[in-house]
Amino acid sequence: MKVQILGTGCPNCKLLEQRAREAIAEAGIDAEIEKITDIDTIMEMGVMMTPALAIDGEVKRAGKVLAKSQIIDILKGGN
Repeated sequence: MKVQILGTGCPNCKLLEQRAREAIAEAGIDAEIEKITDIDTIMEMGVMMTPALAIDGEVKRAGKVLAKSQIIDILKGGN
C-alpha cells in the first residue's frame, strides 16, 4: 500500500504526514509513505486544497489535517 501526502510542505502538511506515519505504525499496516510536493501533480490528482491524503493514487481526503484515528479507518478500508 502506498500512502501519499499531498502538500507543498506547510505545517499542516507536515502534521498530516506525522499522523499518517503514527497511524501506519499503530495499525501495523505494511505501507510506504510518499510525499508529493509538486503543485502540478497535486492539481492533476484533483486536489485544490492541501493537505490531502491519498491511498494508492486515490485521494481520500483533502483540505484538512485528519486525526490519527481517521487515518487508521481509511487505511483499513473505510471511506
